[in-house]
Amino acid sequence: MRASITAVGHYIPEKILTNKDLERIVDTSDEWIRTRTGIRERRILDADKGTSYMAVAAAKMVLRQKNISAAEIDLIIVATTTPDMTVPPTAAFVQKELKAVNCWGFDLNGACSGFLFALATGAQFIESGRHRKVLVIGADKMSAIVDYQDRNTCILFGDAAGAVLLEPARNEDLGIRDYILHLDGSGSEYLRIAAGGSLLPTTLETVANKMHYLYQDGKTVFKFAVNGMTEVVAEILENNGLKGGDIKLFIPHQANFRIIDAVAKKVGLRPDQVMLNIEKYGNTTAATIPLAMSEAYQQRLMHTNDWIVMAAFGAGFTWGSLLLRWEMD
Repeated sequence: MRASITAVGHYIPEKILTNKDLERIVDTSDEWIRTRTGIRERRILDADKGTSYMAVAAAKMVLRQKNISAAEIDLIIVATTTPDMTVPPTAAFVQKELKAVNCWGFDLNGACSGFLFALATGAQFIESGRHRKVLVIGADKMSAIVDYQDRNTCILFGDAAGAVLLEPARNEDLGIRDYILHLDGSGSEYLRIAAGGSLLPTTLETVANKMHYLYQDGKTVFKFAVNGMTEVVAEILENNGLKGGDIKLFIPHQANFRIIDAVAKKVGLRPDQVMLNIEKYGNTTAATIPLAMSEAYQQRLMHTNDWIVMAAFGAGFTWGSLLLRWEMD
């Protein structure tokens, strides 16, 4: 059997951090940010709340939409780079708040590709026949790991969560049809958080040297992201006998408008085939794709039998694409 997305939801914090606000914090400008990234504003979660707060809210939207109880969930997978705590997994906090008493769960760290990795993983539990309802969440509180004195990174990121429910597809034509996932550890040199793990545990020195903030070599990441995402989208289309014109909607990771635009053009997609919301939210890491998917569904941009392709690129390097035939209407 195939796994299919049967409900979608998201959560965005109320607080808005605009480019104008950032002008008062670092040496940047609204025009500079917009022309280079496509971002106008991003959402920031309250300091006293963790990633699980957003994940729970997105999950509750899914449960309401499907009109089911959390007790029906078999498995919770939370894709995140910003767990509430190192231990236990954020999935445990989500399970507790939802009162999902009959499930198990875990976190998955695939950086900006995390949601795609989690979606492919969750699909296999459905395909095996072991589970009937798998909740897959992408959530990140990037404001917790961004240095707001570093103008190269603080302009890019925001906080959000998105979630989907996976169930057996109504028929074999629908649901997740294919995925291509990659990992290249040499990319850790260009996009990482150096300290806080077992290699460099937290010390006064690591904190003083700002080693717990996200570091990114923007030019290198940009180049790899365009090439990597283009290759996997082209490959997944070719493997399934499809062309750009067959795709109803391309839902890419929302990291930079120029990356998205370059990938879309290289694989022959028109602007109206591309889902964009980076202008409003910035890069919310594992949340970008499910957040964009949820908004696309609310805007009725997808209907039953539509071909949908997703792609992402992130730290690691991680990257991949996923192809599905949409079931909901």
